Amino acid sequence: MGLLSQLATLPLAPVRGVAWVMERTLEAAENEYYDPEPIERELAELERSLLAGDIDEETFDRREDELLDRLEEIRAHVQGTDT
Repeated sequence: MGLLSQLATLPLAPVRGVAWVMERTLEAAENEYYDPEPIERELAELERSLLAGDIDEETFDRREDELLDRLEEIRAHVQGTDT
């Protein structure tokens, strides 16, 4: 890129900076959303609650289904981005 084109596009530098920050923020949010670790911890805690008698079988089954569906969504996303 020549000096003239750098000078001509200089006013766009703040826009490029904001776009870069937005891309990094979106990337971090996606990484957090598609992290299976919190879901796996919640499944373990759910099982502990059932075994301790804090929740009944019906509540356990309903919540477990929700968490397993979420894990399936995460795995599908990971497989989709790895290929």
